[in-house]
Amino acid sequence: MTGTSSLTDQFEHLFTIIRSKGFLRKEALGGEIGFFIHAYEPSQQADVERATQQLISRLGQQGVSVVEINLYDICIGILGEEDRLTRIIDREPTMPKDKLLRVVQSSLSIEGRLIPAIEAKLAQIPHQVVFLTGVSQVFPFIRSHTVLNNLQRVITTPPLVIFFPGQYNGRSLELFGLLHDDNYYRAFNLANLHP
Repeated sequence: MTGTSSLTDQFEHLFTIIRSKGFLRKEALGGEIGFFIHAYEPSQQADVERATQQLISRLGQQGVSVVEINLYDICIGILGEEDRLTRIIDREPTMPKDKLLRVVQSSLSIEGRLIPAIEAKLAQIPHQVVFLTGVSQVFPFIRSHTVLNNLQRVITTPPLVIFFPGQYNGRSLELFGLLHDDNYYRAFNLANLHP
């Protein structure tokens, strides 16, 4: 849907799809997991963030409860534990960039820290749909396909909508429309769904 319609039209489409009973029940998925991707132009990041909050509010008014998992917020929370973030910031000016990447990635261990933090948030807030946001803000420390692969065991019942700044052709993710993230065949492109 990126590039073919206005942001307003895209979010109206999302509202119509997500509030439908068929979407909420994950009908017609052919046994596949209920992961859906909404790809958007990276230049629209700030507008998408505002529109996403409005969408959550509108869905709530229709009786559809959404929990937002913002990867950036989760990562900052993890790095804030035991003062990790301060130590990393203090060391950053003298640390080679490849070592900085490894240090941050090990502090944000997908299986050891990130997924448990997401599970904890999901357990705290009743929801019918999960929105995954903040993908661009955690790159290159966290790769979206790695998170999605690990979330398959955690999010089994509610549909998951990933707000992805780039392109998704149903086979591969291209972050910012430039960086081939990896093949990911298990999600449905929301632009291709019809009410």
